[in-house]
Amino acid sequence: MFLLKSIPKVDKFIENEQFNGLATSLVVSITQEVLQSLRENILKNKVESFSEDELVQTVVQKYNELTKPSLQKLINATGVIVHTNLGRSLIDTKTFDKVKEIVTSYNNLEYDLEKGKRGERYSHISKLICRLLGCEDVLIVNNNASAVFLILNTFAKKKEVIVSRGELVEIGGSFRVPDVMKHSGAKLVEVGATNKTHFSDYEDAINEKTSMLMKVHKSNYSIEGFSSEVEFKELIKLSKENSLIDYYDMGSGHLVDLPYGLDIYEPSVLKYMKEEPSLLSFSGDKLLGSVQAGIIVGKKEYIAKLKKNQLLRMLRVDKLTLAILEENIKSTLLGNIDDIPTLKMLFTEVDKLKENANILKRSIYNICTCNILETKTVIGGGTTPNRTIPTVALVIKIKEYKPAKMEKLFREKKVIGRIEDDKFLLDFRTINIDEIPRIEQIVKDIADV
Repeated sequence: MFLLKSIPKVDKFIENEQFNGLATSLVVSITQEVLQSLRENILKNKVESFSEDELVQTVVQKYNELTKPSLQKLINATGVIVHTNLGRSLIDTKTFDKVKEIVTSYNNLEYDLEKGKRGERYSHISKLICRLLGCEDVLIVNNNASAVFLILNTFAKKKEVIVSRGELVEIGGSFRVPDVMKHSGAKLVEVGATNKTHFSDYEDAINEKTSMLMKVHKSNYSIEGFSSEVEFKELIKLSKENSLIDYYDMGSGHLVDLPYGLDIYEPSVLKYMKEEPSLLSFSGDKLLGSVQAGIIVGKKEYIAKLKKNQLLRMLRVDKLTLAILEENIKSTLLGNIDDIPTLKMLFTEVDKLKENANILKRSIYNICTCNILETKTVIGGGTTPNRTIPTVALVIKIKEYKPAKMEKLFREKKVIGRIEDDKFLLDFRTINIDEIPRIEQIVKDIADV
């Protein structure tokens, strides 16, 4: 009973000078929880004594944990450029500085400066994308999944959409094409077999209820061996002959010719636009190297109908997304790919990666075992399934730590590496040269030097 009576009153407790400068309402809330927990533990005979200083420290600790940013800066040493778990594409510092002036001020997001009246938010980027791709119009939504849903809901509600069985994709988070179609109101018509779909399969499935021929990018798998699929240009032709809409969900579309022979397997958006498709959509934060967005391009008449769908208000993007995307598209148009970190990392030559790896190796070779390894990595983010690119990594071993222990120690220091062939690696495909001094210090800390 004495311990219960010793529990301080909240109003007196929060006057402690260690709470000065902290948000009072949050301190009160945490204090109430801490004191209630103390009361319950006393009644359960789990606490025999306590001090007010201990309670103060507990409240301060909980306050700091709660107000500490959950999103934290990491060093990506996995070699996976478009790493979904690590935030996908990076935004260039210079690009962000340009945009900061716009988004921290009032701006003409939906204001036509020339006419002095309400304007359209998508006009800020449509001219650039139309110039780059040669399309008639553009619409930006908050991600490519939204683009898929909006297109299906607008043009195929209570109608049929023909898709190859080999393209009924499921991506991360259990996002499945059949489920998206169902919720959009469209009816899925599967054609072909898992490994082989022929032009005639599409032809035979067309009827008076058909609205669209849809192709879906196999973002996280590939079908090889005894297999075949119908090219999008063939679907475009067939759609035109039957007065249907053709649509390609590209997943991760890109606007440049990819290195390392990847363009053979993953043609750019520009190639497909030469065929004058009805609609095509792709992500902004993958190989485009920008912010999360779903970019829909195609015929003006179809984009206009998409803009009239009431769902668009729930899927539209804000000024920050549009401003950054505009800068990145401009960089692509001008050929300044070094201003887009994703592309800069992708196009960095192996010799440069080796040079960077040697900088770190020379600074730590006397405190740990390390050697340079030429290996392979993936781009990631569902961009080029089952395709690898060359990279250079530094194999690091400190003391007698096993690879799993090494990975954990570096992760605790906010450096995310990878384990390959029972070795812990720091892959320089994704390590910025400015991050090397920080990694050097972390190696020294782990080695207790």
